[in-house]
This record gives sequence, structure tokens and C-alpha cells, in this order.
Amino acid sequence: MKRVLVVEDSHMVTKVIRHVLGGSRLIQVDYAASMAAASALLDKQDYFCCLVDLGLPDAPSGEIVDLMLSKKLPCIVLTASFDEQRRGELLKKGVVDYVTKEGRYSYELALNTIHRLILNTQYKVLVVDDSAVQRRMLSQLFKLQLFNVYEAEDGVDAVKLILDNPDIRLLVTDYQMPRMDGFELVKNLRVKYEKSDLIIIGLSSEDDRSLSARFIKYGANDFLQKPFNHEEFFCRINHNVEFLELIERIKDAANRDELCACYSRSHFFRVAEQRINQAEDKNTPLSLAVLELEGFDLFNEQQGFNAGDEALKLLAGRLMKSFDRFFLARLGGCKFAVLMPGLDNQKACAYVEKVRQLLAASTVSLPEGQFSFGVAAGVSSRRVQNADQLLSSAISCLQRANDAGGDIVIGD
Repeated sequence: MKRVLVVEDSHMVTKVIRHVLGGSRLIQVDYAASMAAASALLDKQDYFCCLVDLGLPDAPSGEIVDLMLSKKLPCIVLTASFDEQRRGELLKKGVVDYVTKEGRYSYELALNTIHRLILNTQYKVLVVDDSAVQRRMLSQLFKLQLFNVYEAEDGVDAVKLILDNPDIRLLVTDYQMPRMDGFELVKNLRVKYEKSDLIIIGLSSEDDRSLSARFIKYGANDFLQKPFNHEEFFCRINHNVEFLELIERIKDAANRDELCACYSRSHFFRVAEQRINQAEDKNTPLSLAVLELEGFDLFNEQQGFNAGDEALKLLAGRLMKSFDRFFLARLGGCKFAVLMPGLDNQKACAYVEKVRQLLAASTVSLPEGQFSFGVAAGVSSRRVQNADQLLSSAISCLQRANDAGGDIVIGD
């Protein structure tokens, strides 16, 4: 969780903010009612960002903003009224956003902005422009919103950077550039990257109304005419990034087991093939564990399938927490597979054994009563050609564990 500082002197407004921000699982909030109190908190604690009232009893002219910016804190400003001149001054200073106190929606907007900042730290952005001044200006805007920024001066350099950094998810490109212009860059990138893999936004200061249509037809997600204002720029950026996140959530949901929320059997095979190839290319170990909940079929017969489903969901949740570093999938019934890149057989067996002991020592609370389940596991780290062979090897180890009486982990 990220720690956020809220500075607001109004008791009523603070109450509303507490209610709105209190529903977030991403942040932990400290409150101050004056600049002096905020300064004292800053001396004791590091903060991710701040939400501050522009007019405080001991800082009536926005001095709190200068304090926060001097601490290099991303700053979101709350103000009682909209003032175009003040807005311009604040944005020029480098605040993240400017929110008027116009009801609950305003505070929800502030919370969404905080969440956006947290998520932005995971994104790499590429700014492509042959003008060093324009690149610097765009880069500063992105850094203000905590994106990780790369720069390229034309399309040729941009393609090289993306090949070296395949996790770049957003590209903003000017139209007119030497060697490879914006149109050619978009066309080249769309050969490999779908719109849901890489967001591309075209830019131009030319007074040609066909540019936007041409950029979109070549494969850009969006287009912005220069010059643009602060809010317009980030509304477009956020809209496209949120589209990307929505697509990823849909894809992720499609790859999940409907009952247990861990990954599905079909997705396991796709990921396993990739991990096997990666381990082979890098000459690094890869282990696969197959875990089976013991006595689960008998539990279903005695307690009913509804109770079995509830127990399975709870146990799957514990497995996901225990194997959060790795890839967990439900193979079917009460069998689960865990891919563990980087672990040889001995280390993988030791890790699975710790999880087995934790599960064996815990109970599942259901309306029908308290229940516990043993776990048998097989772990294989053999060098194989495909996922079927690795799974078959791990299941053979699991069978040996069951033949030995179960409630044990056996490796290759």
C-alpha cells in the first residue's frame, strides 16, 4: 500500500474525503489540518503523493503546494473555486492536477488520480519527436504522472528502442521527422503489435485536418493536435491506458478458472510452453509441481458438491497466496499445477513442502463445520521438449507420493 498525505482544514470536507479514500485498498492515508501539522508529518514519514487544500489557516496563498513540491511529492490540489489564472500558475509549478470541491464526485476524481499515479509507475512510455524541446516537454508531462519515460528522435531510433524494451506499452509520436516519419513508424509497429499491445498516439502541429484520420487509418489509437493543454493531454492518455487495462482484465478473466480464480488448464499449457522455451534459451532451471488435495472426493460425497466448491475456492485462495511468486493453475478437480522458474528440483521440493505443511496445519471453516485436508505433491525439473512431457513427469512423481501413503512431496 502507498502512503498518502491529505492536508485539509475543513472538518466536513475531511469527513467526506475519509469516506471516499477509506474504500481504497491501494493507499493508507494520513491527515493534517494545517501546513505546520503537515510539515511535522513529512519530517517523520515518506509519502507517495499528497492531496492538499489550497487555502489553509497558516498557508492562505497556497504555500502548502510549494512545500510539497520542494519535497518532490506529486501534488493534487483541492480548491473551493475554479480560477483560470491560478490554475495556470499551479500547472506551471508542476502539480499533478487541480480539483474543485464540487461534491463527492470531485473527491472520487482525486482518488482516481491517486490510483492512476500508482498504476502509472508500472508503465513505460516512449516519446518520439525530432525536436529536443518538444521531447523534453512531453517527457516532463509524463514524468509528472509518474510514467517511466524513454525518448527517441525519429522513427528508426523508436523501433530500436521498442525492440530492446518490449515492455513499452505507450508511444507518442510526432508526424514530421527525418529518416522515418510518424506514419511510417505506426505502419511498421502495427505489423507486430496490436492496438491492445501497444498504444500509439500521433501528434502534429501542422494545420492539416486529414492528419488525424490518416494516423488512425495507419493504426494509431488516437491523435492530438499541438498545441494542447494539460488536461486534454492527460484525458487522452488516461482514456487509452484505461482501455488497455480493460482489455487486459478481460483477457485475464478469460484465462482464469471459473470456480477458483487461479489460471485455467488451457492457459497453463500456453504459459508452460513459453517458460520451457525461456528456460532452455537461458539455461536456467524450471520446476513444475502438481499438488492434489487428499480426501477431497470423499468430502464431496459426505458434505455435498456445494460445500466442496466453497472449500476448493478457499484452498485455492491459500495456494495463490502461497505461490504468489509463481504461476498457479487448476488442472481439474482438486489438482493444481505450479510453474516455478529459477528453482531446481531440490529448492522447488523444499518450497512445496513448506506450503504443504501450512495447508495441513490449517482448517477450512464452512457452515458444515471445520475441515482440514492433506496434500500430496510431485515435482519435476527435467529438461523436456514440451509442456505435456513436463506435466507427465510431475504427475508420475505425484503418483509415487500417493503410493507412499500421500501427504508427502516427492521430486524427480
